[in-house]
Amino acid sequence: MTSSPTSSPGIRVAVIGCGHWGKNLVRNFHQLGALAAVHDADPGHAADIGARHGGVPARGFEEILADPEIPAVAIAAPAEAHYRLARAALLAGKHAFVEKPLALAVEEAEELCRLAEAQGRVLMVGHLLQYHPAFLKLKAMVAAGELGRLQYVYSNRLNLGKVRREENILWSFAPHDISMILALVGNRPEEVLATGAAYLHKVIADVTTTHITFAGGEQAHVFVSWLHPFKEQKLVVVGDGGMAVFDDSLPWASKLVVYPHRIDWVDGMPVPAKADATPVALEEAEPLRAECLHFLECAAGGRRPRTDGAEGLRVLRVLQAAQRSMDEGRALRLDAGSAAIPAASPAPAAPPAGADLPPGVTVHATACVDARVEIGTGSKIWHFSHILPDTRIGRDCVIGQNVVAGPHVTIGDRCKIQNNVSVYKGVTLEDGVFCGPSCVFTNVVNPRAEIERKDEFKPTLVRRGATIGANATIVCGVTLGEYCLIGAGAVVTKDVPAYALMVGNPARRIGWVSRTGDRLGDDLVCPRTGQRHRQTSPDSIEEIPNG
Repeated sequence: MTSSPTSSPGIRVAVIGCGHWGKNLVRNFHQLGALAAVHDADPGHAADIGARHGGVPARGFEEILADPEIPAVAIAAPAEAHYRLARAALLAGKHAFVEKPLALAVEEAEELCRLAEAQGRVLMVGHLLQYHPAFLKLKAMVAAGELGRLQYVYSNRLNLGKVRREENILWSFAPHDISMILALVGNRPEEVLATGAAYLHKVIADVTTTHITFAGGEQAHVFVSWLHPFKEQKLVVVGDGGMAVFDDSLPWASKLVVYPHRIDWVDGMPVPAKADATPVALEEAEPLRAECLHFLECAAGGRRPRTDGAEGLRVLRVLQAAQRSMDEGRALRLDAGSAAIPAASPAPAAPPAGADLPPGVTVHATACVDARVEIGTGSKIWHFSHILPDTRIGRDCVIGQNVVAGPHVTIGDRCKIQNNVSVYKGVTLEDGVFCGPSCVFTNVVNPRAEIERKDEFKPTLVRRGATIGANATIVCGVTLGEYCLIGAGAVVTKDVPAYALMVGNPARRIGWVSRTGDRLGDDLVCPRTGQRHRQTSPDSIEEIPNG
């Protein structure tokens, strides 16, 4: 394993709780040169831990809070004490690192987030695997569209022990996996269904399975157990362009593996096309060291951590919904408000008065909706998106995170625009258009930073039901035909026929698809619905009316 930085950025920290996991925080903060004091419910144990780490003093909790030379604390106490200890630390003006879960109730976590904002202090949650080199690489691959459109994710976290009595297996094992899944998917979780069983104690679940449905149609499930014959820590990510497995139990050379499998349609039947697995090269590093250093750097620079209180609150909402689902024996929907996360900087709590928004529209607190914007009923605008003036968004649309639309843009009904997409002036999306993550629309053919060319903008029309894959580029001035499918990474430079399947740079047609997105065989019959098509020219087809 390669060495990590061995010095802190000048921040000193006290570790609160030196037990099973806290001793690892003590070791890392000591190696980073940042350990100022330790505290534990057992003073003798704290003194022993401190003596073994350079003679660091064991001190009382109130004494630590009163010491202005200790600006930060790391809390690794039992979960039921997290809220109380973190609240006291924030009120004392300390930056606070809190091991998962942030709290045991959503209301408590919300209070901690508000308090951190009011105090101007860093609040970070110990979701360790978000600092693992393998997960960071996997997250970057998903964001770049290397696996295509994300479809579902599942995780197994299984072992024989360590059995707990202060919390069940869901709260003990699942937070890490839920944190990773939320980070990968990006969309808001809409529904949670959890089942569990208690074998060692009549009310403490030993095995749980949690199913999560997301606003973008993605699915995920988390299987956790401490009554399993062998240890398994595996995260599987499936996209329409490939699959990846993060298995933390394997050596570094095999921890992250990509499977570029695909499904081909042959004579109307889906046929798996398997490809060789490809290990992904990683830089070896201890995740806990990276996590501790990240906290110190954020506290020193006043930066918002990767796993801040808002991220911990998102995870807690899913955990609490899963617990209720188990208790009540039914699926639970998460309302739109459950995604409301305190922003890194002041953000409008609601759209300005100039925005024409009917009831039933969801606009996240971090999103910005300008005046002279029309948004249809049922549409949702998510984190950090900006809708510019004179833009119309139809009914039941989903606008993902970090999307910019406008000015003078028209988006039809039931469109879905994934994260990191800019829909520029002159672009029109008809009903039912899907824009994959980070796809690109242009509005000038030959842009130059030093030459003003707004009078050369060319309109782009995307017809009903078209799909644009992740990272595809649509050069301005073209029309994408209805229900066409643009493959991930393709560069479209000319008009695309209806139902065409386009890939490559420049994009070329390699086949036809139905309105359901299924590839058509030589018979031009949709394998899903049986809808028949006929060729009207070498470069065009149409549906044959039923009857």
